[in-house]
Amino acid sequence: MKFVQTLLAASLAVAVTGLANAAVSPEEAAKLGTSLTPTGAEMAGNADGSIPAWTGGLTTAPAGFTPGESYRPNPYAGEKPLLSISGANAAEHKEHLTAVSQELLARYPSYRIDLYPSHRSAVLPQANLDNTLKNATNAKSVNEGLAVENVLPGVPFPIPQSGNEAMWNHLLRYQGQTIGNKYDNYNVDGSGVATLATTGEGWVNYPIYEDMNKPISGKDIYYRIKISFKAPARRAGEATMVQDAANPLVQPRRAWQYLPGQRRVKLAPELAYDTPNPGSAGASTYDDAFVFAGAMDRYDWKLLGKREMYVPYNSYDITYIKDLKPLVTAKHIQPDLVRWEKHRVWVVEATLKPGKRHIYHKRTFYLDEDSWIALASDEFDARGGLYRGSFAFTTQSYDAKVMDATPHMIYDLVAGSYSVSGMGGPYGGIRYLPNLSKAQWTPDALAGAGIR
Repeated sequence: MKFVQTLLAASLAVAVTGLANAAVSPEEAAKLGTSLTPTGAEMAGNADGSIPAWTGGLTTAPAGFTPGESYRPNPYAGEKPLLSISGANAAEHKEHLTAVSQELLARYPSYRIDLYPSHRSAVLPQANLDNTLKNATNAKSVNEGLAVENVLPGVPFPIPQSGNEAMWNHLLRYQGQTIGNKYDNYNVDGSGVATLATTGEGWVNYPIYEDMNKPISGKDIYYRIKISFKAPARRAGEATMVQDAANPLVQPRRAWQYLPGQRRVKLAPELAYDTPNPGSAGASTYDDAFVFAGAMDRYDWKLLGKREMYVPYNSYDITYIKDLKPLVTAKHIQPDLVRWEKHRVWVVEATLKPGKRHIYHKRTFYLDEDSWIALASDEFDARGGLYRGSFAFTTQSYDAKVMDATPHMIYDLVAGSYSVSGMGGPYGGIRYLPNLSKAQWTPDALAGAGIR
């Protein structure tokens, strides 16, 4: 296993402890925009050219795109795979595969990874990049990395010094201010039967990006999501709302739930951590959402460094698929529809703290160096066995300078099942909407959203 050494020795020593809370020096920050991209990735490509240099990201729409539309044509549709990986040749590529990818290749002869040319398509609006440079020397992680202070809208820690800081880059990633989508979640059981878990209408909002000049800290909300369930019939009319703050120790996650049978909104503090997520019919936990979501206080987080990995990337064929039936095949999703690329990722290892409870004892996360999105994860149980693993399907919204990762999935290797979530292709694709009013983010509004 070869790790790319990109941190100074002193930074690595601090990263191992996961306790760093100091911003980087002006000399380190000066690398942003020179040897590092404005978000902290390596500007140059790799030694053999299989990962190209970053040249500004994807900002030009391909032919066939209509401005204002929510369906975005695949700009790389004409490309062919460079190679295909199956169980027969998986050993040759082991160092570039997550543990879950290796297990799927070993377990299922029908599983395949088609590797395409790599494109570093991620790019953010200029205001985000300007704030990222300021964050490098001003933003802080506090309370042993469990909270942040003085973070402007942008990447909080473009040169991370700990696993916690790298994960905060994922949690506070720019996804636009508000995304509104109707979507389907499907589960495929061990016998290969695909079942609709839920159809929902959801709004995801990042309040941090509503005022680009306002730092976030303390009880400030950085993320909130509201979901109204439409199907199946037994779930229709239910609604949930979740809010996460910059310091979960002083303001833990707040969550509410509306159940039609009770006709009232109730506080639901259990909608966090490893509580089974009803949106996936229990196939994933609440903190499995988007590969990882929520507070980090149950784990010790270690930044292991960088690694060149095969990960799903530029997944337009999945994000904008209009008919999900060809995707949800037995044992695993249809390999023909998954575009894999080689990218550099930050590897973060989370180990359950003594005395803390969670169904996952150890977790490994793979964060895209360009967008800071968690692209994949491996989850292990208390005995050290590989339990589950997630993948996110990214696309660059070239008209909005947003790297989206709404569609995501999780494999359960014990049950032999999997779940795909956030599939908005049948309902119009990825939509960036005006911000909802403050009144629409109140518990009373949740009751109205959930009425059948």
